[in-house]
Amino acid sequence: MISLLAAALLTAQPACTPVSGSDALWREDLRFVAVGEMHGTVEAPAAFADLVCLALETGPVTVLLEYPVQMQPTFDAFMAEPDEATARGILLAYPNGPFRFHDGRGSEAMLAMFQRFRTLHQAGADLKLLASVPDSPRVEGFTQSHAELDRAQLWSAAARAAPERRMMIFVGSVHAGKARRVGSSIGLPAAAHFRPEEVLSLYVASDGGEAWSCREECGVTPVSPLDLGDHRGVVIAPEADGAFDGYLAVGPATASPPVSRP
Repeated sequence: MISLLAAALLTAQPACTPVSGSDALWREDLRFVAVGEMHGTVEAPAAFADLVCLALETGPVTVLLEYPVQMQPTFDAFMAEPDEATARGILLAYPNGPFRFHDGRGSEAMLAMFQRFRTLHQAGADLKLLASVPDSPRVEGFTQSHAELDRAQLWSAAARAAPERRMMIFVGSVHAGKARRVGSSIGLPAAAHFRPEEVLSLYVASDGGEAWSCREECGVTPVSPLDLGDHRGVVIAPEADGAFDGYLAVGPATASPPVSRP
């Protein structure tokens, strides 16, 4: 009876888009799959959503997103809302955070990713969203490395609370590395606080293009190309410094502007 119910739920869920090489992500010994992106593209959130859809075919999934923990009640209400327009209003009504003060995480593409997660959940998928930027205190003399440790603790707590769930992390690439980059000012990235064997980290690689992000100013900026030939999807190719286990190759990057507000 249970297997019949599981099969019925899987049949009811929207079909997933195949992602080349993604089978490498669903090993039983992996506790976390982390995807590090450059905020503000169309392709990265869409590709991550494709991976989450495929992960749900293997079991329950928790998605950890780079939004303040204060947004968790908003996430919960959004996922529970059956009407798309009402759900959009719930998410955009939050008075702070990336959808109010844009830095690329409040893009149209990110909103589309959220809506896809909600659709999967509404169709019966065992999918939970977790706002995973802790409210780290700003204390003089304490660097970003302490905030990275706070993130890692939050991720760890989520995994320990539900060890049967697959943890899928979508954050800026600086947080997803498994080793400190030479010259990095943040110390150990969040993902580097775990045993390397527990985490598989992918760097979103594009063929160049553009992103909408904030540096000195906010707007459309060029994206540096990373030559992976004709590869698309998951490419397992560990970097020499151990920071990333491979790439999520998405092709040319397209800038995704901030969500338009009424």
